[in-house]
Amino acid sequence: MAENKTKANSGDVAAFLAGIENNRRATETKAVADLMQKVTGCVPQMWGDSIIGFDSYQYLRKDGSRHSFMMTGVAPRKAALTIYIMPGFAAYQDQLARLGPHRHSSSCLYITRLDRTDLAVLESIIADSVRAMRAKYPK
Repeated sequence: MAENKTKANSGDVAAFLAGIENNRRATETKAVADLMQKVTGCVPQMWGDSIIGFDSYQYLRKDGSRHSFMMTGVAPRKAALTIYIMPGFAAYQDQLARLGPHRHSSSCLYITRLDRTDLAVLESIIADSVRAMRAKYPK
């Protein structure tokens, strides 16, 4: 099976944040990264060339190969801020109803305007998802 393309690396998070051209998106990304650092207690790390990730877990693929991925992260995409909630959203329907305008896929939350988002709700989703991942994948 193919290797993960998105891996932790030694990229400079501060330089990445400074290089985000859209000022609003840069400010939003920094705010969410700061929130994630507070929630996880972990130092931010670049994953791939455009994701700021926090903590990591090891998982086993069906082919028996072992891989690592971030427990949560944020990426400043052109269309929306992408927030990685690794357990998915089945357990967060009540919080999503109070979050503010958003879309989501299986493990990505898309927010176009952070100023229209309830940050306390976002923090609770991130904190709960990290707790769930740490319980499922203890170190």
